[in-house]
Amino acid sequence: MKKLSSAETRKMFLDFFKSKGHSVEPSQSLVPVNDPTLLWINSGVATLKKYFDGSVVPENPRITNAQKAIRTNDIENVGKTARHHTMFEMLGNFSIGDYFRPEAIAYAWEMLTSPEWFEIPADKLYITYYPEDHETYDRWVELGVDPSHLVPIEDNFWEIGAGPSGPDTEIFYDRGIKYDPENAGIKLLVEDIENDRYIEIYNVVLSQFNADPSIPRSEYKELPQKNIDTGMGLERLVAILQGGHTNFDTDLFLPIIHEIEKLSGKVYDAEGENMSFKVIADHIRALSFAIGDGALPGNEGRGYVLRRLLRRAVMHGKRLGIEGKFLTKLVPIVGQIMESYYPEVLEKSRYIIKIIDREEETFGRTIDAGQKLLDERLEALKSEGKSTLEGSDIFRLYDTYGYPVELTEELAEDNGFKIDHAGFEAEMKVQQERARASAVKGGSMGAQNETLQSIKEESEFLYEVHTARARLLVIVQQDEKVEKAIGLTQVVFDKTPFYAEMGGQVADHGVIKDMAGNVVATVTDVQHAPNGQNLHTIEASSELLVGAEYQLEIDEVRRNGVMKNHTATHLLHAALHNIIGEHALQAGSLNEVDFLRFDFSHFQAVTPDEIAAIEKEVNEVIWQNLAIQTRTDMSVEQAKEMGAAALFGEKYGKNVRVVIIGDYSVELCGGTHLKSTSEIGLFKILKEEGIGSGVRRILAVTGAQAYEAFKNQEVILTQTASKLKTPKFEQVPEKIASLQEELRATQKEIDKLSSQLASTQSAEIFANVQKTSGHSFIAAEVKVNSANDLRQLASLWKQKKSSDVLVLATAFEDGKVSLLVASNVLDEKSGDLVKKLAPYIDGRGGGKPDLAMAGGSKVAGITELLKHVAENL
Repeated sequence: MKKLSSAETRKMFLDFFKSKGHSVEPSQSLVPVNDPTLLWINSGVATLKKYFDGSVVPENPRITNAQKAIRTNDIENVGKTARHHTMFEMLGNFSIGDYFRPEAIAYAWEMLTSPEWFEIPADKLYITYYPEDHETYDRWVELGVDPSHLVPIEDNFWEIGAGPSGPDTEIFYDRGIKYDPENAGIKLLVEDIENDRYIEIYNVVLSQFNADPSIPRSEYKELPQKNIDTGMGLERLVAILQGGHTNFDTDLFLPIIHEIEKLSGKVYDAEGENMSFKVIADHIRALSFAIGDGALPGNEGRGYVLRRLLRRAVMHGKRLGIEGKFLTKLVPIVGQIMESYYPEVLEKSRYIIKIIDREEETFGRTIDAGQKLLDERLEALKSEGKSTLEGSDIFRLYDTYGYPVELTEELAEDNGFKIDHAGFEAEMKVQQERARASAVKGGSMGAQNETLQSIKEESEFLYEVHTARARLLVIVQQDEKVEKAIGLTQVVFDKTPFYAEMGGQVADHGVIKDMAGNVVATVTDVQHAPNGQNLHTIEASSELLVGAEYQLEIDEVRRNGVMKNHTATHLLHAALHNIIGEHALQAGSLNEVDFLRFDFSHFQAVTPDEIAAIEKEVNEVIWQNLAIQTRTDMSVEQAKEMGAAALFGEKYGKNVRVVIIGDYSVELCGGTHLKSTSEIGLFKILKEEGIGSGVRRILAVTGAQAYEAFKNQEVILTQTASKLKTPKFEQVPEKIASLQEELRATQKEIDKLSSQLASTQSAEIFANVQKTSGHSFIAAEVKVNSANDLRQLASLWKQKKSSDVLVLATAFEDGKVSLLVASNVLDEKSGDLVKKLAPYIDGRGGGKPDLAMAGGSKVAGITELLKHVAENL
């Protein structure tokens, strides 16, 4: 067995399949592109779904890749086990309707056991297969595999909902008796017992059937195009080749772990208790890659995952004795380890460090708040004579403040407390069920469309013309090819001026005419067929015939509007880079007729001053009348040398289409564009907003729509000036400031009078003290102007110490009711009491132990509420 570095291992895998005619696909962004079913790219095949479901036919049906991926369903197990990771690399080889079972299995065996490649001893490999898949069993035997090393497993069938599915065969490496203390042997595989002896290193999925959840598996139909989908975890393979006790004892993690040793002063022991070292090493890799791909820490979705990983890593740093911020020091090491295949981590390290540093600093304040909360809770439990920290408290520390359960337990035990594990697990279960209910559904591949896949006729898109004479090649109606059709149908011509929706640019609309000039159909949509042809969706008013010639004419007004917005999008992208930073990566766009929408990664809202600067820069470029050139004779590498950025998720051929706008912007783009920037006319940003964690959106307009936007603002300003009685626009801000100052002065006077009124009422209210259950209380209805006046009365009550508990209710002119409860005693919590009393006024509320409030709508309920205060104490 060869001893290889991780970089050598990855390269050998890709080189092997390259030698078998596979194209090497680059690793795509961890943030899915045009796939709302996934939170993260979670496998090697996730970026290739369009090939597997047949919606796109690849140039080469043989593909191999090393794909970075993130899975977050087992975060709590990271560090506890030998092989759990959040971010990992999946090596894979794929056949899209090309080779199948015989070749795929032979390739796997040759790659793993051949002296030319990994040279893993054959007697160390065990293989599982689907019991009904006799062809797979026979193929392994043909290759010389000992039948005693072939294990039938009922679960060896891959399917996720409807779509491509099939049996799979998995290859395991036997690490020997050292990792099997009870000498269970092959029973560990047969009974699917979690173990460290037999390590799954390779899985070959034989995508053979079209799964249909409504019928038994035995009745699944064969796919028109059978596929091969494989996966091999790089971390696991490297651990075996390098003899690592776990995946962490390899060159993928050890440099990070050694730096953690320096920072903590602790020593890592491969076979000892090293959970914190492993957690930090794993999580900093995931953070570095995900942030580099445009994801940012936040409170939801991907952002919540990253924030949780960062906080978990920081807390484990504390367990190792690391004080202060430290994660940023590990980012360059991650970059150095992965540089040979992922140079972008080092290239973007300054930005990644900036985001992590900012998040660590914020969490530092959160930690202090959490520590204070824990100390207060433990102190309260002591005063109540309790010795167990409740599960709800543990969960709150874990979920809100990022405290690992182990750390909470350690701190509580240091103070003589036990932990309510069952309560915590119950809270966790509720959260998991809530997450499952709100999760994005999907992830499976769509069913293959054999009819569209069978369209092989060549069709040319004509960029520079708006009308063309073309021959009708294919008609598809009701999912069947026909020779003639009328009504709703899909058609392909030998050439077309109609742009198919792509890269954020919407499709052209227009008409189809016969050779006499009569309109015979309207074009309502254009998409790419699986083999790349422009597939027109039309409504035909007259019968169309395959082989006949027609005149195709696009809607020029629509095209021109779209081109203005698409060209402006390129200018906006460049301006964002110049003004807010190179990290503002495109995360999606839409170029419509009347507006443009641009999504980009950014860690905070774009400020009004930045919006103004962006808008100004784009307009200045428009007025410079820069020429717009399109080149189609360049490779991706040449385009990148010019400064063009390739977008994740886009498939580029040998030559790419490059749009060059003067010396201002260079981008790879397949869309249509203007001849010069001055044709845009005017650019106006209408709105900037956040649409997700770390993703911002700009909505803008150009040309006539931009003029209308500016005009509408002028109308609003004119109306405002008129109402303010200011003859000049420039006087409006000064007038508003003056009115605001008057308003503040008036409010101060109102507050002063309210305070005097509250003070006047307080003497009468506080004199009426009642007693019950060993406590004194005051309960009264008062006449005040606001909830703030209630708080002022509560403040006076605290100063006078008139009773143990205070309950005040008031009805406002609008029919709303406000309730205040305050307490001076520990065992009477205001929040609990307000929740008991609020139903009397059809309300709800809450607050702190010393003061809580509720709002309601039932004025008549105040009298009943005040009568029942005593019984609720």
